[in-house]
Amino acid sequence: MPDRADHVPPEATAPRGRRRPRPAERWLFRGIYGLVLASALVAALDVPGEEADPGQDALWVLLTAMAAGAAHGYAHVIAQRAAREAAARLGRTRAMLAEWPLVAAVLPTVLLLLGALAQWWSEGTAAEVALLFNTVALFGLGVSAARTAGLGWPASCRAGVADMLIGLVVIAADALIE
Repeated sequence: MPDRADHVPPEATAPRGRRRPRPAERWLFRGIYGLVLASALVAALDVPGEEADPGQDALWVLLTAMAAGAAHGYAHVIAQRAAREAAARLGRTRAMLAEWPLVAAVLPTVLLLLGALAQWWSEGTAAEVALLFNTVALFGLGVSAARTAGLGWPASCRAGVADMLIGLVVIAADALIE
């Protein structure tokens, strides 16, 4: 089959020395970022001795994740604009919407806080369960990221433990600060 003159392989347009991350890699990165963000927020918002307001806390977690995702996406837009001014508006919108995994990663924490608002459990319990869930999820995403990168199971589990340590640091900081 003859080469078409208007067909340009993706490798030819990518900057030398850099490859474009695959969608799974982007999701894993943003998911890990979202889990760490949710853990830090729920730890900071659960202040002993203050009146619990899990609905407001859930809203803060969600809005902060959305703001962080929008800011990260906008930073990509600015970088693209600086690199090539003629970039299409659709590409800019796509760059901002690509941050959805960050927001999706905080949803379990938001749901746990909303459960406290419904008085299924206390806000303190919701915060503790959210920190535990996010720490376990960090392990899972770390393993998944390593497996996606082609690493074997032992190396993938080490990567998962390394990611999980981030969650454990947040839990330790929460315990020390309270």
